[in-house]
Amino acid sequence: MNKLVIAVTLAAGLGIGSFAAVQAALPKPPAKSDAEKAAEADKAAAAKAKDAELNAKYQDKAVANYKKNKGIADPKSAATTSGKKK
Repeated sequence: MNKLVIAVTLAAGLGIGSFAAVQAALPKPPAKSDAEKAAEADKAAAAKAKDAELNAKYQDKAVANYKKNKGIADPKSAATTSGKKK
């Protein structure tokens, strides 16, 4: 009986503690100054420009590869090179 009371008390304590932890609020971060906002916007713009440049580069590379390999292979040539002997 004594062990049961201890177990129930511990379970209730853990339940109340976890509920209190979930309800706790974190303090709000300090407000950003205009300089910090501008620096963050510049950094985002630079990253966007770099991504656009890389995207254009790899699109050009894919187009060149497509033109070099003439796109999709002919079905006739694929059938003849499938390993079938006549």
